[in-house]
This record gives sequence, structure tokens and C-alpha cells, in this order.
Amino acid sequence: MRRRLARIRFASLALLLLILPAGAWADAGFVHPGAMNSAERLDAVASQVALGREPWTSELREVTDLAVPRLAAIAQIDPRVRAEADASKRLAFSTYSHALVWRLTGSKRHGREALRLLDGWAGFSGFTGGTDQDKLLAGWLGSLLGEAAEIMRQHPRWSARRQASLQAMFRRSFYPHLTQASPWNGNVDLTQVNALLAIAVFNEDRAAFDLGVERLERRSAAYFYLQSAGTPPPIAGDGGNVSAFWSQPARWVDGLTQETCRDNGHHAQYGLASALHSAEIAWNQGVDVYARQAGRYVAAMELLSQQLLTGDMQGTCNDPAATPNVFDTFEVGFHHFHHRKGMALPHTQRLIIERVRPQGLSNWNIFHETLTHAQ
Repeated sequence: MRRRLARIRFASLALLLLILPAGAWADAGFVHPGAMNSAERLDAVASQVALGREPWTSELREVTDLAVPRLAAIAQIDPRVRAEADASKRLAFSTYSHALVWRLTGSKRHGREALRLLDGWAGFSGFTGGTDQDKLLAGWLGSLLGEAAEIMRQHPRWSARRQASLQAMFRRSFYPHLTQASPWNGNVDLTQVNALLAIAVFNEDRAAFDLGVERLERRSAAYFYLQSAGTPPPIAGDGGNVSAFWSQPARWVDGLTQETCRDNGHHAQYGLASALHSAEIAWNQGVDVYARQAGRYVAAMELLSQQLLTGDMQGTCNDPAATPNVFDTFEVGFHHFHHRKGMALPHTQRLIIERVRPQGLSNWNIFHETLTHAQ
């Protein structure tokens, strides 16, 4: 009887979270783990790993290879110094990798190492470049570290005092570079939002979370084109010239991104990835940004996938050739729209099977999404 009542209470809470608007949801509290990786998703992946199934087993092997022990702590980072930025990425990769391996396999060694690295990050004093590159690097690193911390909060040996120390570091060293949107191209703002939301969940910071959701909604409208919505709204940094800010598209079609014609092989994929990561975090906390932005996100996934599959920009840009680069960007959105919502995304599905899983690149906050969100 008690178990039945508990299930009823949980179902009622879940329903309440889904119907509450952004802001009001917070009265119900944060769900943990509840950044991009939910308990349900992590449990499902752990089951596949235990059975030795693909693609999870091979992906886990690659992630385990990134879980490098005995990396030195970083006190400060100047993003303009390539060596410092690269070292910080390796350290963040290792931290998140150890956390994932611990959660998916139960490895005590990886759990200890993840905690050691997170405790080391608690001493990080900040970014020193003095440009918006600080904001971008804070977004890249914060996305990974927020996810790692949120996973490891379940570890029985990570004390509340040690968690509070990391939370204080995030407020001290990351918030100043995440709470103010960069006026650079939209991928930077979206990456900042990704990190802000992940950290806000770990910090149980309602104000930061609501700010991240508001920024996600605003930037999505200014980054993903929908003909039915008309001219993209003005956004800080566009110089008052939307066409120039969007790199002079040859044809405005649904799913065009602000950076499609600037750099389809890099920045457009980063922008899409960060938007989908952020929507997934919001979803795990009961805020359905996916529903409100479905037309934009699905069209962008399908158009970008078609361009990458054919090598042709489909008439959207003055340069007709699409990039050969494919990042592991599509699994999170495909999991939601196809597997949760039953929507057909044929180009995205084909791209995942033919290109993403065999050769998709993981870099910065695009981190082995096939492991965590393949179905």
C-alpha cells in the first residue's frame, strides 16, 4: 500500500511539473540527477552496458579511455593561451568521463577519481583572458563539469561540505561569465546557457535556472529560422542587420540557423547541440522548452542532416558545398522528438546511423551523446 501511495505521489508530482510554467515549477524542487542525464536515462544505459550491447559498449570504451588519472589541477585559465585551454578541456573530459563510468558500471576506482577531480576544481579561481572567449570557455567547461557534479551528487562518500565548496566555486568563477550573454554569434550564448542550466541544477539555483530557460527561448527564436514566424527578432550583437548577421543566406528556409552560412561544419552544429542539451535539462526539470521550440529544432535537425548527408547546402547559402565534419550532436534531440514523441525525422535518423555513430566527433560540450542518449 505504501509503495502504491508513493507511486501515486510521484506521478502527481511529475504531472504538476509538466503543466507548471517556467518559474512556478521551482516550488516543487529540483530533480536529481537532472541535468542532461536523468536517473531514468542513466539506468537504461547501464542496463545496456551490463548486457554488452552496442553502440553503448564501444562508446563506453572510448569514454573510459578519456578518464585519465592523476591530472593536475588548474588554478586559472587564460583562454587565449591554447595550451591552457587544451589542458582545461582534458581535465573536464576526464572529470565527466570518470563520473559516467562510475555511474554506468559501479566502478569504485572511477568514482573516487571523479570526486578527487571535482574537489580539485573547487579550488579554481577563474578565467583571466578578459574577452568573450572567457564566456565561451566557461560555457564549454561548465557544461561538462555541471553534468559530472550532478551525476556524482549520488555518491555516498561525497559530503555536503565538499559539494558546497564546488557550488561556491561555480558561483564565484563561472557565473560571472555565464549570466551575461555574449554578443558574439549565437553558438556562444547557447553554450553559455547549456552550462548555466547544468550548474544551476547542481547548485539548486532557481534564479540561474530561470535565467537560462529565458535565454534559451530568446536565442532559439533568434537562431533557428521559421518562415511562419517571419524575420528573426533582433538580438544583442546583430548590428541591426539580420541578413549580415546570418551571413547573407541565399534562401531563407525552415531550419536555417544563424550560422549555417557562416560555418555549417562547426559552429552551426555547436549551436544546435547546445540548444538541444539545454532543452533536455529543462525537460528533466519539468519545463518543456522542446514543445515550444519543436518547429525550429526539428527543422534545423532535418535540414542540417540533409546537408551533411548530401554534401550540398540545399540552396541555402552562396557556397553550395557542405562540410564533411559531423559531430555527435543529434542523439539528444532525436531521442526526444523521435523516441519520446514519435515524430519521424528521416534525415536525422539516417545521419545518425550512417555518419554519427561510425564517425561522429566529440569535442567540448558535444561529448559522446550516443553513449548517453542512443535508444
